[in-house]
Amino acid sequence: MFDTLYRNINIATMSATGLPYGAVKDGAIGVLDGRLAFVGPQDGLPEDVAADRILDCGGEWVFPGFIDCHTHAVFGGNRAREFEERLNGVSYEEIARRGGGILSTVNATREASVATLVKQATARLKRLAEDGVTTVEIKSGYGLTLQDETKMLEAARIAGREAGVDVTTTFLGAHALPPEYMGDKDGYIAHVADEMIPAIAEAGLADAVDAFCEGIAFSPEQVERVFEAAAKHDLKVKLHADQLSDLSGGALAAKHGALSADHLEYASAESIRAMKQAGTVAVLLPGAFYVLKEHRRPPVEMLRKEGVAMALATDLNPGTSPALSIQLMLHMGCTLFGMTPEEAVRGVTAHAASALGLAHDRGTLETGKRADMVFFDIDEPAELAYWLGGVKPTRVVRAD
Repeated sequence: MFDTLYRNINIATMSATGLPYGAVKDGAIGVLDGRLAFVGPQDGLPEDVAADRILDCGGEWVFPGFIDCHTHAVFGGNRAREFEERLNGVSYEEIARRGGGILSTVNATREASVATLVKQATARLKRLAEDGVTTVEIKSGYGLTLQDETKMLEAARIAGREAGVDVTTTFLGAHALPPEYMGDKDGYIAHVADEMIPAIAEAGLADAVDAFCEGIAFSPEQVERVFEAAAKHDLKVKLHADQLSDLSGGALAAKHGALSADHLEYASAESIRAMKQAGTVAVLLPGAFYVLKEHRRPPVEMLRKEGVAMALATDLNPGTSPALSIQLMLHMGCTLFGMTPEEAVRGVTAHAASALGLAHDRGTLETGKRADMVFFDIDEPAELAYWLGGVKPTRVVRAD
């Protein structure tokens, strides 16, 4: 007995069956209490099968609900004017001297109320949901005070409920140096580690802790202090790593058992091998690569050879990746980074779930997992990465 039975459907389970996309042709899916109770061929259904609702899907394809595993979807204002100025020849340095860049987003976020942040973030999340996204990770990092980081994390969870997507939250206090600590990175990192992380952990506002390890941000030694504080409070860690230079960020993430290391354009072979051994997922972010007009691609072939799981995400943020389409990331992952369509789809399903520590619960269509599903009227799964404008889902199902 099922609550809902979906029949006459092609299933891209994305599980490791050895078949492309883990596909089950002419399949059926039974859902009971928001969980997958049957996934398999139609002729494998019991003869006395019954359901409150039976849907004939007309040969459509169904995928696990897409997971956007790296976003900064909560922020105040936007940077469209700066984008226009840069295209008109104004340098980033000049914009920053006038109070632009990340500090303009920090100021706008600090000035915004929780209600304003929720309203803006909800609109962004609804756009992602229209693309088939059912789970979104949202980072803080534009408040840079305990009060404002808390406000961002609270807004993220409310916005998820408003938009009808499942949200996981990540504390990114070590994102940039706030003006109050200008010239004192160590002092700010001490504040993050000794005061902010304990308070946020006690409030239960974060599922993980992230940091930006880069010459323009924080050193590996400073990041280690943040990660040690996270461990004391049983919080998983993630890392913005090796985006602009090789600081062995991937290896640092692996050393601390990080769920993921993200960006990785400059990751070394040593870092990649360490990530493989630790089970750290590589989260690739073609939106930022595109907007920043970078030339050095993440080492996809090396990641593939070493067997490191590769996830894809929008990196939705106001400065370097104002991306509102996970399906566009599928296309860009293939055309800009050299991923195959199957790798790209796996990057927003099974591997994205692993990047959030949720592979036990979602990311593949297997019995016992959440009934998060997205349906498409397509002939081949590769169409999801093929169409530049994306493919509109016929149905998005999210387990409540």
